[in-house]
Amino acid sequence: MTHGTEPTPVGKQLGTPIVQPDVDEAELVARLKARDERAFEEFERTYAARVFAMAKRICGDEHDAADATQEAFAGAYRTLAGFDGRSKLSTWLTRIVINKCLVKLRTRRRRPAVSLDELLPTFEADGHATVPAPHWRRLEEEEASGRLAELVREQLERLPDHYRVVLILRDVQGLSTEEVAHVFDETPNAVKIRLHRARQALKALLDPHMRQEKMS
Repeated sequence: MTHGTEPTPVGKQLGTPIVQPDVDEAELVARLKARDERAFEEFERTYAARVFAMAKRICGDEHDAADATQEAFAGAYRTLAGFDGRSKLSTWLTRIVINKCLVKLRTRRRRPAVSLDELLPTFEADGHATVPAPHWRRLEEEEASGRLAELVREQLERLPDHYRVVLILRDVQGLSTEEVAHVFDETPNAVKIRLHRARQALKALLDPHMRQEKMS
C-alpha cells in the first residue's frame, strides 16, 4: 500500500498503520472468480486481521467489529462477480467493511456527535484568526504514549462518523488520499477538504485538555 505522508500526530497516538500484505491481487481475484476454494481461504487469511483492526477502530467495539468483519467477507463473496478491478481488491474490501461498520454505528446508541461548524476556526477580513491559537504544552514521550493516546481516542469518537472514518483511514490506517477517494467514490479533492476539516475539528476538541495551564 502506498502511504502518502509520514504518520500524523493522530496516527502516532492511535497506532501504526496496518501494512498491506504482499499478494498478487490480480491472480487472487482470478482464482476467486473461478471459485477456487483455496483462494477463498487465502483471501480471508490474508486480509482478515487488517479488516478486523480497521473495523475495531471505526466501531470502537470488539463485538461489533467482529460482526462487521464477518459480514464484510460474506458480502465480498456474494458480490465478487461485480468486482471490475478498477480499484485494488483491498480498497474494494475496505469499502464493504466501512459500510458494515456504519450500519453498526447507526443501530447502536452513541454519544451525539458534535457540530463541526462550531469547532472550525473563523477568520477576520484580513485573514487573521478570530481567536488566536493557544499554546500547547510539549509532552514527554512517556506521557504522550499513554495519557495523550487515550485523550485522542475519546475526542475522535465525538466527530461525526463521515469525518471520523476518513481521518482514521488516512491518518491511522495510512491509506493514500487516492485510495480513500476510491473507498468513498469521491474525488481526491473532496477527501482532502473533509480530512482538513476533520483534523481542525479534532484539534479544537483536544484544545481544552492540552492548554499549558490544563496540563500542569
